[in-house]
Amino acid sequence: MPKVKAQLIVVFVACSGVFSSFAQAKKWTLLECVNYALEKNISVQQSALDLETAKIERSDAIGNYLPSISANGNHSWNIGLNQNITTGLLENQTTQFTSAGLNSSVTIFSGLSNLYRYRRAKLSELASQYRLSKMKDDISLNVANAYLQILFNKENLKIQQEQLNNNLKQEARSKDLVEAGSIPRGDLLDIQATVATNRQTLAVAENSLLISKLSLAQLLQLEDFRNFDTVDADYPVQNSATMLESPETIYEKAKKERVEIKIAQANLDLAQRDIQIAKAAYSPTLQGFYSFNTRAAYTDRIVGFEPNTDNPTSVIGTVDVNGSTFNVLQPNFRPVLGGPRSVADQFVENKGHQFGLQLTIPILNGFSSRNSVRRAKIAFQRAQTNLDQENLTLERNVFQAFTDANAALKTYEAAVTAVEARGEAFKYATERFNVGLMNAFDLSQAQTLYVNAQAELSRAKYDYIFKVKVVEFYFGIPIMQQ
Repeated sequence: MPKVKAQLIVVFVACSGVFSSFAQAKKWTLLECVNYALEKNISVQQSALDLETAKIERSDAIGNYLPSISANGNHSWNIGLNQNITTGLLENQTTQFTSAGLNSSVTIFSGLSNLYRYRRAKLSELASQYRLSKMKDDISLNVANAYLQILFNKENLKIQQEQLNNNLKQEARSKDLVEAGSIPRGDLLDIQATVATNRQTLAVAENSLLISKLSLAQLLQLEDFRNFDTVDADYPVQNSATMLESPETIYEKAKKERVEIKIAQANLDLAQRDIQIAKAAYSPTLQGFYSFNTRAAYTDRIVGFEPNTDNPTSVIGTVDVNGSTFNVLQPNFRPVLGGPRSVADQFVENKGHQFGLQLTIPILNGFSSRNSVRRAKIAFQRAQTNLDQENLTLERNVFQAFTDANAALKTYEAAVTAVEARGEAFKYATERFNVGLMNAFDLSQAQTLYVNAQAELSRAKYDYIFKVKVVEFYFGIPIMQQ
């Protein structure tokens, strides 16, 4: 027990130092906490990135309608045996060639798969928007719950502090009565033990408040979470118009408003689109294509001919004239070489075009298309059952939230009555103690019951406020507007 007391004292001192720094820090309202969490929370940021990814997928689906265009170029060196254009003999030489081309193709028909993919991409983007909204809703509820927990701990701390102050007064009063001989010394010892217990309870309450503040600060992703504090606001218990509605009405409204149902419905629509995309693989595909190509060479070329002075003539045959044989001669020429034509001229002269249509008819692909359709149908059935389950879950959650809120209201009303009764009992016990008709132990018991009733009232109050907010949330009232 002394070890526990020492630990509590250490926690008390640490909390006191932290609370002194809190006094100078900015105090956050519930609205500021919710707004900050929606902007900085990591889960919200990840859902926002998922939405951006869905937008890119929609852009991909639009791009499927556009033709594909690609350009190509090639330059090569051919080193080795090549035919000499002047001698016709194979010689070791180096030649260079350049080629260039442009290819384009467009899908004319593919079983409407592009249309189905585009519609699916739009649904996927919508589903991502719903998931982002749900994440923001969840974060808002978590922040509101954590914020109300801080308010409860603050009220509980005030109650414990007030109890300690009262017991300190009783301790001083008891000392005077002991000195006057009105009460035995044992009563004073009981009061002093109660004061020590109150100090421990106060330290625990301070530590609980600190932990709840740090929990909310970390939920907000605050770096300087040690100086985080909230506004000391009082949220009175008010009647909610939503609680006057029937749970069936709230459920019908929730089916139209809640994003859980919208997400499940979007997933069902996505599964339907996947079936259409899978079935499109059964259809033939018609594509149009066009290609352009040209080339250029960097070898010498023959630009003309000139008489061969080294071998002016050659015999091509004989003729018989009056019994005499004469050779038939022809002049010999040799080619005149020039440099290669300009690359631009060669590209113009050597250009070529090719275009046409290509029809692909699927006949057998190892049951791949059929199995894809079957898998898509199973996914559709799973999405349908998930939608049914989400409706059942929503109905259960709405009725549970409505029942919990009504029960919390009854608990709060009972707690109010209990506080009033315990307050009167403690007042009566104090009067009896002051005139010596009650010992310190019985007085301490009466005070403990009164303080516990106050703490229970504070807990019941914030529990009811939060549960009403949950019901209003299902009714379509955002946390920001509550």
